[in-house]
Amino acid sequence: MIGGDRRGFLLRFLLLACLAVLRLGEAECSAYFQPFNVSYDHRALIIGGKRRMLNSAGIHYPRATPEMWPDLIAKSKEGGADVVQTYVFWDRHEPVRGQYYFEGRFDIVKFVKLVRDAGLYLHLRIGPYVCAEWNFGGFPVWLRDIPGIIFRTDNEPFKAEMERFVKKIVDLMREEMLFSWQGGPIIMLQIENEYGNIESSFGQGGKNYVKWAAGMALGLGAGVPWVMCRQADAPGSVINACNGYYCDGFRPNSGNKPSLWTEDWDGWYASWGGRLPHRPVEDLAFAVARFFQRGGSFQNYYMYFGGTNFGRTSGGPVYITSYDYDAPIDEFGLKSQPKWGHLKDLHGAIKLCERALVSSDSVHYLKLGPLQEAHIYNGTEGMCSAFVANVDQHRSATVHFLGKAYTIPPWSVSILPDCRNIVFNTAKVAAQTSIKSTEVPYSNLSLGQIILMRNGHSYISKSWMSLAEPNALWSNDTFTVQGILEHLNVTKDRSDYLWYFTRIHVSDDDVAFWEENKVSPKIEIDSMRDVFRVFVNGQLAGSVVGHWVKVVQPIKLVQGYNKLVLLSQTVGLQNYGAFLEKDGAGFRGKVKLTGLKSGDIDLSKLSWTYQVGLSGEFRKIYSIEENEKAEWTDLVQDDACPAFTWCKTFFDSPEGVDPVALNLGSMGKGQAWVNGHHIGRYWNSVAPKDGCQKCDYWGPYHSEKCTTNCGKPTQTRYHVPRSWLKSSDNLLVIFEEFGGNPFDISVELHTSEMVCGQVSETHYPPLHRWSYPDSLLGTISIDDPTPEMYLNCEEGHVIGSIEFASYGTPKGGCRNFQRSSCHAADSEHVVKEACEGRNSCSIKISNAEFGGDPCRGIVKTLAVQARCISSASSKLGASAFK
Repeated sequence: MIGGDRRGFLLRFLLLACLAVLRLGEAECSAYFQPFNVSYDHRALIIGGKRRMLNSAGIHYPRATPEMWPDLIAKSKEGGADVVQTYVFWDRHEPVRGQYYFEGRFDIVKFVKLVRDAGLYLHLRIGPYVCAEWNFGGFPVWLRDIPGIIFRTDNEPFKAEMERFVKKIVDLMREEMLFSWQGGPIIMLQIENEYGNIESSFGQGGKNYVKWAAGMALGLGAGVPWVMCRQADAPGSVINACNGYYCDGFRPNSGNKPSLWTEDWDGWYASWGGRLPHRPVEDLAFAVARFFQRGGSFQNYYMYFGGTNFGRTSGGPVYITSYDYDAPIDEFGLKSQPKWGHLKDLHGAIKLCERALVSSDSVHYLKLGPLQEAHIYNGTEGMCSAFVANVDQHRSATVHFLGKAYTIPPWSVSILPDCRNIVFNTAKVAAQTSIKSTEVPYSNLSLGQIILMRNGHSYISKSWMSLAEPNALWSNDTFTVQGILEHLNVTKDRSDYLWYFTRIHVSDDDVAFWEENKVSPKIEIDSMRDVFRVFVNGQLAGSVVGHWVKVVQPIKLVQGYNKLVLLSQTVGLQNYGAFLEKDGAGFRGKVKLTGLKSGDIDLSKLSWTYQVGLSGEFRKIYSIEENEKAEWTDLVQDDACPAFTWCKTFFDSPEGVDPVALNLGSMGKGQAWVNGHHIGRYWNSVAPKDGCQKCDYWGPYHSEKCTTNCGKPTQTRYHVPRSWLKSSDNLLVIFEEFGGNPFDISVELHTSEMVCGQVSETHYPPLHRWSYPDSLLGTISIDDPTPEMYLNCEEGHVIGSIEFASYGTPKGGCRNFQRSSCHAADSEHVVKEACEGRNSCSIKISNAEFGGDPCRGIVKTLAVQARCISSASSKLGASAFK
């Protein structure tokens, strides 16, 4: 701990250094280095002596690259976030006991400093159990090998390891001067994670553990508040917080603690072979507005950016590589509209209410109807802000509130910062809709790439090479024992793959018995997860996929000795539940060979030779340095990459700045590397054909309510960060387990190709026009009540063409707009003048703007559909890109 005098000296020294070296003004420097304290009361977190209403953006640093971090943080701030929240991933920071790693995607210090430099606060969730759909819940697998250990209970071996790591992180943040009282961004920490869900599994040991964890955390002297989420018995000064789709009804376990929402589930994760979840932004905004309406003060979107489970970090088991989460910023770092924009407007409306919210110790409740209500916050100096809610799931309602009539759509909240004027309604979306494209424009391709174009995609190469992975012993690092060993006890999660080798002798009588009865011998296993394969005499005999499912696999044996090889594969380790240290992988129960004339053979009584991983995996033939040492052979055009084969090629990067993806929809199952970087597992597993239906936002949301992608592979596109690419000769190596066609793999750009807006005269004016005049703190004013449409392309793009524009009563929606008889003739001209050739534009929604009223007495709407093109390409003319 740095002493007070010494700390003050250091802060003054750093301020002078900032002024002298960076030549910044004192205001800019003090934003980085001025210390502030954080505490709390029953109403809110108190930051620098002031209560705050805070919106937080969940971003997990390892699910992006360091090169992506600044843009993600900037987009979070632009979207109205005050805070960034992240977990700390123990398994990656301490891959070997006592050996720490804080580099590359795991450079947590760099990430926290970038948050600080952006002027945002940080909520650091140390855990160290994180769940997060992350492999083994973030626990290092070596932890389960410590003698006598039981995870997450009153167990001395576990508590010792947990305390050591938590202290390591707290000390690291302190040494880097990243706590608020040191001038850093960290305003809050978290110990444990959703432990209340499983606490009862441990009886009294669980209760003791909660008290120990809280006391241990507080004893580290971090100097900021600690939280425990989903922990109703969080002790003393540790704040218990809510996780869920809705937390407006949550109340902390003490009247001295504020209401915090640490995980606002704005989407959901997906499993291989599953549908893709979607949460409508109208419902998400409703949930957030209700939370602040009913006394909440801090909410965090889980996730604001979900990102990618690079390498073998996805948990589950069988969670997909994408962790997009239907978040406001998508997996590739692009804004998901209208979700991002509508939430930005929501955050602006809440900010207009903040003065009244933080100065009110109590709320005045009014019942306005059977399913309608208002909450009024009367602050000091005459300030008044209100939320009016209609929780009817089907019908709009007209309510009378403080002498005025308001019509509120179903399942929505209207926000009135001055208790009179509505500035935002959660069901009225004015933000643009962005339509993502995943095709490479011809203009961005070299001649060689254009030759490879088929069906609108850029097929990355017509030259592939292959290398078979042996299903035989290839390593000296093997051992032989009697019995079937548990998967994780052998692999230590160094690889997904564990091989079991033995020999089976078959007599003439057995062969005759099978032929006479027309039966086959079978491998039977009581229970298995995630993928099982059996090879007989070098040939694949069968496969089974499932989570603790029974295996009954017929095989063909010949007279004499037969080489029998079993392969156990994991697809992510269990990340949730009690007693994770006991949750292994591979086989459980009896493993036997049935169907022999002389009776079943208990295979657990045989001697087995064990081999971990793949030959190519441990030789690192996916790396730039090692791949040339392997004995690759040419793969014939349009031939498949067979099962258990490595295939490689080289490809050029598409020009521009758009995010890059590989479409692996032509492959089966396996893993992929680009320039030695492991982009993750792939699996062309198809979702059920049913279960996707038209979705509305009315009523409580759940993860199966608004699913999409029925009858299609759960994931076909895999993110390749730009920072992992060279301009040309990028090495792509895949390990294919099922068999697929690599010649149909394509490289694709991911961008917002089209943007649409639909704003009417009845929409509220832009939030930036509302303000509290300095002399009239109790009221808000507006300089111009005219609604406005905003359109914006991603960075590096401009609006190349306006494909539809109509001011009047247009019909349809994005990609399906149609004019009606009420249409202003100048519509297209006005919009083109305002928008074409620009990255962003705005158009006022008024008759004057469009040369007059096209139909008197009718509410008019402006609908626009625009195409975004690369800024560099815009000089060539928009027509080439249609």
